[in-house]
Amino acid sequence: MLRKFFLTSALALAGLGLAAPVLAQDGPLRIEITDGVIEPMPFAISAFHDEGGAGELLAQVQNLIAADLTGTGLFREIPASAHIARPESFETPVAYEDWKAINAQALITGAVRVEGGKVVVKFRLFDVFSGQPLGDGMQFDAGTGNWRRAAHKAADQVYARLTGEGPYFDSRVAFVQESGPKDARRKRIGVMDYDGANIKFLTDDSTLVLKPRFSPDGSRLLYTSYASGFPTAMMMDVNSLAARPLNAQQGGMSFSPRFSPDGRWIVYSLEKNGNTDIYQMDAASGAQRPLTNAPSIETSPSFSPDGSQIVFESDRSGQPQLYVMSASGGEPKRISFGEGRYGTPVWSPRGDMIAFTRQVGAKFHIGVMRTDGSEEKMLTESFLDEGPSWAPNGRVVMFTRVTPGGNGEPRLHSVDITGRNMRPVKLNGAASDPDWGPLLP
Repeated sequence: MLRKFFLTSALALAGLGLAAPVLAQDGPLRIEITDGVIEPMPFAISAFHDEGGAGELLAQVQNLIAADLTGTGLFREIPASAHIARPESFETPVAYEDWKAINAQALITGAVRVEGGKVVVKFRLFDVFSGQPLGDGMQFDAGTGNWRRAAHKAADQVYARLTGEGPYFDSRVAFVQESGPKDARRKRIGVMDYDGANIKFLTDDSTLVLKPRFSPDGSRLLYTSYASGFPTAMMMDVNSLAARPLNAQQGGMSFSPRFSPDGRWIVYSLEKNGNTDIYQMDAASGAQRPLTNAPSIETSPSFSPDGSQIVFESDRSGQPQLYVMSASGGEPKRISFGEGRYGTPVWSPRGDMIAFTRQVGAKFHIGVMRTDGSEEKMLTESFLDEGPSWAPNGRVVMFTRVTPGGNGEPRLHSVDITGRNMRPVKLNGAASDPDWGPLLP
């Protein structure tokens, strides 16, 4: 089990947007957030020290921390070949002038030890130009087979202190692995680290499955199964893999289920007698009731973080658009008015934005807008981008990108909410339908 041994006084120094490195003459180092195109902040990681039994894990931990930070697009690592300082131990005082000389603005020092089947990762973070630490040192431990979590935790703390934003590296993503020819895909649900490592499959590929969705605590998973030949909303225990249909007594075809932020409620689409509406279910008792009652198709519901509202997709205006209604139902308000078709809306964990898929002509986009529909911005454009999912801190969106042609296949990508730092997720093979789960405990 991973533990945090002592607390930090993290510096809350920034907000949304693209990072610009700033040297604060009268205060600590900070990242100011702008929309300009700038250079990432240069940082250095002094060679981590082996405090006993670390072996190959020493470099692996250090490299993963660096990869987490540089992968955000906000930071640039200064290579070890440029380092002047070579501290003798984790406790050696920082020679700030040596790090200034190579233009490092932030410095990370660390140590790793392995004992009794446990790996312990320690780190400190320093503002080079002001010559002071950024918060207290910290250490994390995990089983040696789970060392990546300790490294992600350390990187999360560095990221949070330098940006003032919430962490997201120590998290998991549920997704659908795809194989086989384009016209006969075989699909199974998997769970992985946010960066594509440590994949665990929860279903086999004998049945078509779609759209896995984590519960708020990550212990359960909702998804759509075609085992019966028709779409059925299912709920699975992630540890035992026991699964059951949500609406066994309700009849009809159910799909696109999602939990409320407190895990008490589930919303999903139910098609009965040719009409598709959004239903709400008590996750404990199974009691259900409709939230919409219209001759149109209502689907892809997503709760606001406070659980008071739901955004969803509806074609009641003639083509798919986005609407917001009270979590208890009632008259919805349309929030999308641009050209084309809108779908798959997802409320940001911060509560300030909604991500969505938009099709305009032959192009697909992942976009974001304010919750009232204002300030709409397209983050991507391609042959087919769809199905956004938010990182736990609301800064990064993961989605599916499908390549064109007879051999085209889906791959997972992520993008910053500024529309910059587009990156493929490192997975072998085709994958779709990502759902970014909560930070791990």
